[in-house]
Amino acid sequence: MAKRARGSTTRPGQRAPLQRAPGSRPAGAPAARPTAQIAPASPTLPAARPATLTEEEAARAAELEAKILADERAAEESARRGRATTRRGSADPVARPGALGVRAAEEYGYVVRDVRRIAVIGGSLIAVLLAIWAFVQATGTGAL
Repeated sequence: MAKRARGSTTRPGQRAPLQRAPGSRPAGAPAARPTAQIAPASPTLPAARPATLTEEEAARAAELEAKILADERAAEESARRGRATTRRGSADPVARPGALGVRAAEEYGYVVRDVRRIAVIGGSLIAVLLAIWAFVQATGTGAL
């Protein structure tokens, strides 16, 4: 078996890279973006921004902050309502349909049913074994 050179471009299970002519593109590929013309640097520097906000900028910032705070309050309130509902003793957690919690609650129902079945069958087997033992002890019959 020939020794492979390190860093070779042909590896088992991989295709060799396509050799394309410069400027060509495969069918269906998006067209190249036009390059933007870069203007020569102007000798004048842009005007420096003032250190304080203008009235319009301050009003916009206050409006955005008020909206963010209202959204946060609404999210906290809905979370608080959800926690309060589950604390009151409801069996099902409050969750959106399709959420992980709903699917987990359904799976939990299957688990509870399966554990009950296991307990009933195991308990009945133990009861049958105790009845057989009591019968053997009462009649005095030993091992066959």
